[in-house]
Amino acid sequence: MSGWCILAVAVATAVCCGCGSPTNLAAVDPAEPTHAQPKLPTIKIFVGTQPLNAELALTVDQQRTGMMFRTNRLDEDAAMLFPLALTQQASFWMKNCPVPLSAAYIDPEGVIQEIHLLRANDTNSVVAASDNIRFVLECSEGWFERHHIQPGVAIATERGPLMQTFFGRR
Repeated sequence: MSGWCILAVAVATAVCCGCGSPTNLAAVDPAEPTHAQPKLPTIKIFVGTQPLNAELALTVDQQRTGMMFRTNRLDEDAAMLFPLALTQQASFWMKNCPVPLSAAYIDPEGVIQEIHLLRANDTNSVVAASDNIRFVLECSEGWFERHHIQPGVAIATERGPLMQTFFGRR
């Protein structure tokens, strides 16, 4: 197996997350998170014209933990953004996440492709229909609906396009 294939498999396994990565539920994974992570650094983003302060889950561990074990609902202007290492068919779940969320699956151009409800503590993966997902944005349950945000809406940071901000290219 080439180095790129190994990397792709490792990254795909690590970022099938949201609130953790799906694994064999019968197996015990010693690397699985056991507690909430502290609040992560934030960046101001714009979903269409709607501003949000998004925590940045940048590392494999941050992405794997996501919102696990957090018991407080997100503020209306808060979110968590997952810049995925590779463009892929994203898959998130809610293991150990007691608060329901809404998630936007976003393509490399920063355009929302899909919006999904993530049910509290649900260990079933919510798999993207598209294999062209590079970012995932988790918000409070129903946020996209309350703000009339649908697929096709573009997302950018205060620094510019998502790809440029996180990967140095457009």
